[in-house]
Amino acid sequence: MNVLHETGLARAAEFMRHNGRLIDRHRFALHFRGGPAAPVLAALRAYENPDGGYGHALEPDLRGEASQPIPAQHALQFLHEAGADDDPAVTRIAGYLESITTGDGGVPFVLPAVRDAPHGPWWQAPDDPAGTINPTATLAGMLHRAGAAHPWLGPATDFCWRYLEAPDAEPGAYDVLAVLTFLAHVPDRDRAEAAFARVRDLLAAHAHSNHQGALDFAPEPDGHGRRLFDDDVIDAALDALVDAQDDDGGWDVAFPIWTPITRPEWRGFVTVERLRTLRAYGRLKP
Repeated sequence: MNVLHETGLARAAEFMRHNGRLIDRHRFALHFRGGPAAPVLAALRAYENPDGGYGHALEPDLRGEASQPIPAQHALQFLHEAGADDDPAVTRIAGYLESITTGDGGVPFVLPAVRDAPHGPWWQAPDDPAGTINPTATLAGMLHRAGAAHPWLGPATDFCWRYLEAPDAEPGAYDVLAVLTFLAHVPDRDRAEAAFARVRDLLAAHAHSNHQGALDFAPEPDGHGRRLFDDDVIDAALDALVDAQDDDGGWDVAFPIWTPITRPEWRGFVTVERLRTLRAYGRLKP
């Protein structure tokens, strides 16, 4: 069984100092060096817009200033990591989502404002984008996890339940991730377990992509995603993850890099995530 020891963690720390964004450096310090949460929150504020949403390359492949749905997802993650589920920013995010929600309660994947700024070529939006399960389910799940009581959650939760009653026959990998987040945190646990049992095989069949493996869907041992994979698959993935630490101390990404700055930005984010996964599975031994 491969394990990452303190020397590997020290190499990761140096990688973050050389390459990580400020917010990811503070996240690393929070999770692995006993650092305070306040610097994470302070760094996050710089990405927030007056409408309550987030832009400014918080999602590295969206380089524009305007708010978009996916950066709101990152913001909710970072707030949660910092123990700030009760921060007023959570309510502001919900208010922003309410302002961009379609008539059926869903949030579009990306808004047409993406055209006005540098962005990865896969971020494309029609003039009138429809609500989609990704990111609606992720955002709803994260807001439920935060204990939010904003009116946006009612229609968005109904949108997700309707999807789970008739899911896409070929959901994308990010759709699977969104559904897993929703099912993990929606308050109606009996309904969530029944829905997971109904769609488990469908989710398992699509829990992969050319740049995502088992641990992207099962980053911790007690989540719904872990129930999609056999033990030997997870064990092999963890062994490979330890081995995948680069000589510079960080972990790399397998998806396309369309402008040079995004590689170090993504690598800093991913390095923190990989270390969190190794620790969750007991593979990080200081």
